Amino acid sequence: MTTVEPTTSYPLSSRNRVKRRHDRGFYDHATVHKLLDASMLCHVSYVIDGQPYCTPTFFWREGKTLYWHGSSASRMLKNQSADQRVCLTVAHLDSLVLARCGFNHSADYRAVMAFGSAYLVTDPDEKERALVAMVDRFFPDRTASLRQSTTQEIKATSVIAMEIEEASAKIRSKGVADDDEDYELPIYAERIPVRTVLGAPEPCPRLRDGVERPASLHGYSEGRLLEDALADAYFLQYPGS
Repeated sequence: MTTVEPTTSYPLSSRNRVKRRHDRGFYDHATVHKLLDASMLCHVSYVIDGQPYCTPTFFWREGKTLYWHGSSASRMLKNQSADQRVCLTVAHLDSLVLARCGFNHSADYRAVMAFGSAYLVTDPDEKERALVAMVDRFFPDRTASLRQSTTQEIKATSVIAMEIEEASAKIRSKGVADDDEDYELPIYAERIPVRTVLGAPEPCPRLRDGVERPASLHGYSEGRLLEDALADAYFLQYPGS
């Protein structure tokens, strides 16, 4: 009996293959998933009656399935309920690059494009689990301490899922890259790092006396990178992933 090793990369096709600068393209699950899990904001692109749309929304990953949510009245969600083809993207801006000529000005970045067919989550148990994950994926175990959502609140929220069929990551991390002869020019050049850093928590002014910030939010501390806090929260919620 032949044992088939599980693939560790997404399949290549004309859709997800990086066309320019092939050396910056990555298709392995580890790289793609790491970039997805370090973000909570994505952009979902789709077409309705020939008109392209692109909607920003919060999302999360479970295995090779992506989830996002919104109002049941949302145009995006209404039109992604029956195997709508979509492209979901995530981008991290790491630096601004000022070179010695306009052509070589650039940015360092890490980005993902994921392709698949979106569908509305209609199974009550799966939807309930997804609505818990919508909170706990970012703030592990928080749902257990909250007021339970009402039937109307659950009804007003839709959840969309998409299995990742194909995906690619593209990464630039080289900083200033001028033509060799341009390095001799008396022109200033630099790389400006860009980071999203958490500020000091601002407790709700209407907190009841004695209500303290839970220890589970320690990962969201002042001065931490947002992507590090999100990545840590993911592995707390999905250990071993």
